[in-house]
Amino acid sequence: MFVTPAYAEDVPAAAETHTETGVAHEGAHGGVFPPFDHTTYPSQVLWLVITFGLFYMLMQKVLVPRIGAILDQRHDRIARDLDEATRMKAEADAAVETYEKELSAARAKGSQIANAAREAAKAKADADRAAIEADLAQKISAAEARIAEIKAKAFADVDSIAAETVGPIVEQLTGKSISQADIAAAVAAGKGA
Repeated sequence: MFVTPAYAEDVPAAAETHTETGVAHEGAHGGVFPPFDHTTYPSQVLWLVITFGLFYMLMQKVLVPRIGAILDQRHDRIARDLDEATRMKAEADAAVETYEKELSAARAKGSQIANAAREAAKAKADADRAAIEADLAQKISAAEARIAEIKAKAFADVDSIAAETVGPIVEQLTGKSISQADIAAAVAAGKGA
């Protein structure tokens, strides 16, 4: 410690003075903690009331109005946002309803178009089938006429073919030759039988 030599002799060792603060240094356990010192209660209570009053006035005049204004602004903004959300929801509901109506109308129109196309295809298929059946009936009647003509021609040629083949067959089987008149009479008799 830095103590002047003249002063150090006059001060006892227990109460040495700090040169940094100039306050006499008492022992570590010699005094009472100042907030618990009953002699300072009145001044502590006075400063507590003054500090509390200033803090209360600061809160009442500055902080509470600012916080109230902020809360009011937020409340108003939330109310506006809720109103906007309600309006937008109503618009969205109206848009969905309009969309569903248009979709229903489009489905009905698509169904009508599909039915009309189905009926048109059925009518075309019926017309094509009738045309094909008429063409086939015509071809069948032409083929039947040709077959009848060929059959008539074949039956007409059967007599001459029979007359030509009977002579050589009888000659081979019996060894005798037959006249053309006998052959013609036998073919005519076979035709009538």
